[in-house]
Amino acid sequence: MIDTLLKEEIWNQFGASLDMFRNAIEKCPEEIWGELTFDGNQFWYIAYHTLFYIDCYSDEDPKNFHPPQPYNLSEYEYDTLPERVFTKNELLDYENHCRDKSRKLIASLTEEKAKNRWINEWKNYSYIEIIIYNMRHIQHHTGQLNMMIGMIDKKLPIWVSQSKEGLE
Repeated sequence: MIDTLLKEEIWNQFGASLDMFRNAIEKCPEEIWGELTFDGNQFWYIAYHTLFYIDCYSDEDPKNFHPPQPYNLSEYEYDTLPERVFTKNELLDYENHCRDKSRKLIASLTEEKAKNRWINEWKNYSYIEIIIYNMRHIQHHTGQLNMMIGMIDKKLPIWVSQSKEGLE
């Protein structure tokens, strides 16, 4: 049974992942926002990619997912970047959108919904599994962003053990 306690615990950890991700974006110095890194990516792009998929994986109609404007489906096309560099403020606003969307998804879980399939062209998971997968994806890229920050600033964003905000 998916009770309130379980949903709150899932949110505590999912929200903590989002908090750490947001902290990395906020901490990013302007001089590395658009600079190429050792692996050919840019800080802003890794942040955008992460947000796009948080949004996508939190969508309840994955086959018809569309991000809000000004974002598009360019992430579905291999080796294609968005048409422009998004600013830190734009991505922080997108993070707010993704946070609200993922919080609503977790809060709406029932036993039946948790077992339902989240299916798009590339993935086929239960709703519980896509939430966990999404959280792992956030943490993976948060680690990349923190590593990029750490190359020029040894004071990294702090570890967040539980979400700063409740589920409801």
